[in-house]
Amino acid sequence: MPNASEETSSTALRQIRLPPLSQHLREFASRPDAWAVLARNLIPVVGIYGFGWSAALCVFNYWFDGLTALAAIVAALIPRALRETQSKTGRVTWAGTVVRGVVTWIFLLGIVGLPYWIVLIPLHDLLLGNELRRQLANSPALWFTFGSLAASHFWKAFRMGYDTMPDKELKQRARWDIYLLILRAMGMFIMAAHGLAFILVPLMALLLSCLEIWPERALGTVFGAPSRLWEYDPGDPTSNRRRR
Repeated sequence: MPNASEETSSTALRQIRLPPLSQHLREFASRPDAWAVLARNLIPVVGIYGFGWSAALCVFNYWFDGLTALAAIVAALIPRALRETQSKTGRVTWAGTVVRGVVTWIFLLGIVGLPYWIVLIPLHDLLLGNELRRQLANSPALWFTFGSLAASHFWKAFRMGYDTMPDKELKQRARWDIYLLILRAMGMFIMAAHGLAFILVPLMALLLSCLEIWPERALGTVFGAPSRLWEYDPGDPTSNRRRR
């Protein structure tokens, strides 16, 4: 007979079914903040179809925004990881710590950010095409814009206080933020892989709005109870058994 902890973990990891579309629409209609979120995310759509904005640049913005947000969270977690794995007896230098931190950050970003690297495959022509390269090369304003975007993500991530959170709160907060960014990349990949790149910007506007308005439902549909993301430990064999 399973014990209480196993039942609790199993419940936490069970995927949650989404409410019907009609409920989402009723909730959306009754929330002024939801309208504001949708309006903000529809700005690139209006720009493309109404003012001739570059679709490649808008898609790159979605990709770059998600990747740099993920990179910032990983960077904010590095100091704590280095401190907790630091040798108690070995001699530690400042330069060595910096090198270890940078290498660890690059390694983790390569793994955690895998969905963002994979999405480059179906969106290769759009994100790595000559049009986008030419726009970026000839516009210092774009460099400043994307640089400011990246800087804001790093500033926000380090202000979150990942370095000082209790372990349980850290797991919950970090997984919540990272999983939402991974869902964003997965959404981009699914749309592009199914030949929807030509309407990717409108679809991304809807996806980002849903992730922002109902983040707990998006997480629950894929990862289980969103308030208990901290419970699952990928390195714990017993946790893997409970997940099954």
